[in-house]
Amino acid sequence: MTPVVSGFSKLSKTDKIKWIAEYHFNNDVNAIDTLTKYWNSNEKLQKLHDEFTENTISNYYLPFSVAPNFLINGERYTLPMTIEESSVVAAASKAAKFWQTRGGFRAEVISTTKVGQVHFTYAGNVEKLEHFFSTINKKLINSVAHITKNMEKRGGGVKKIELRNKSTDIDNYYQLHCTFETADAMGANFINSCLEQFAKTLLSEAQSYSEFNDDEKEIEVIMSILSNYVPQCIVRASVSCPVSELPNTSKLSSLHYAKKFIRAVRIAEVEPYRAVTHNKGIMNGIDAVVLATGNDFRAIEAGAHAYASRKGSYASLTAATIKDDVFTFSIEIPLALGTVGGLTNLHPLVKLALQLLGSPNAKKLMEITAVAGLAQNFAAINSLITTGIQQGHMKMHLMNILNQFEATKSEKEQLIEYFKTNTVTHSDVVTQIERLRN
Repeated sequence: MTPVVSGFSKLSKTDKIKWIAEYHFNNDVNAIDTLTKYWNSNEKLQKLHDEFTENTISNYYLPFSVAPNFLINGERYTLPMTIEESSVVAAASKAAKFWQTRGGFRAEVISTTKVGQVHFTYAGNVEKLEHFFSTINKKLINSVAHITKNMEKRGGGVKKIELRNKSTDIDNYYQLHCTFETADAMGANFINSCLEQFAKTLLSEAQSYSEFNDDEKEIEVIMSILSNYVPQCIVRASVSCPVSELPNTSKLSSLHYAKKFIRAVRIAEVEPYRAVTHNKGIMNGIDAVVLATGNDFRAIEAGAHAYASRKGSYASLTAATIKDDVFTFSIEIPLALGTVGGLTNLHPLVKLALQLLGSPNAKKLMEITAVAGLAQNFAAINSLITTGIQQGHMKMHLMNILNQFEATKSEKEQLIEYFKTNTVTHSDVVTQIERLRN
């Protein structure tokens, strides 16, 4: 059994690795070598990465790729994408190329409001609490003036504070429901700092409120925290073209293609089992851009999936229609993104990614990211209703299988040529490698 370790965070990186090697890998030199060979040779850069988080012992690399030819609101972009799934970047690029000759993508930010809450309990007269809140509302906002000063210069700040009575859900449970505008910052630290100050002000003002009895003054703050559900931080993106400009083959006419595409999206609107995979494909594109630009993809995932359930059941984030012989495919999604603060000012590749996009503000990054999700979904549905998803996916996955078997350059060239006309399966790749080697 691994022993309890004290003061682990205070050990040097080398000593941390020694401890891990001793107690988890039987002092295997290969484990130590694997961890150390991923260190960056630039000591200053490595130190920067070490300090991003706690107990760093190595770097975990993901591919930093680009998807060109995205025409968004009349401007051309090359999207940075950080993801390990081989088919994602290829699919996004293919969708971008298809739509660039059909007017490109259109995107707009509908709203950028974010939410945070102070959750507290109060055992007393509700009308007294409501009156108390009305008397301290301005004091709450004034109490964070030192925090909001710089944000207000950029057009952000506290927009509204509401008292919400949730005591029918949990006895004596109330909340300060606060809305914020955070300009080009994602704003998590800003929002949480404001909320914690609101909580302090709430408690101190309650103690001096003359209408409260002693029990009513004993408000207890449970927690103060932002919400990653941001249904008022919404971006919409869409593509459209005459039905006649959609793919047209001997097996599938343009009109049949459009109707089949719409039916596929409709299935994801009513069938949760399909909707989860449908939306996962959308998030393939979105997460890749979010990660490349130093934003919090976990928060984006949580908010997007909550939004997909907003009507009571989990459903598609995209929609498709035909009207007056015009096919339209669109997405509406919450994206709380930032272009200042956090890793955006620290990580060299994040800086480069944002420069690649033309140094966008937060709204423009929201638009670009929503488009990445829409493009990914278009490519996936296109494959599903035509060739099937595995044909393209497995061809992209071929190189991973070849690398797994440490194929030589010559073997790779021969097998790539072979699978241009044969279906890629793991078992057949193994068979063909063995054939070449024997």
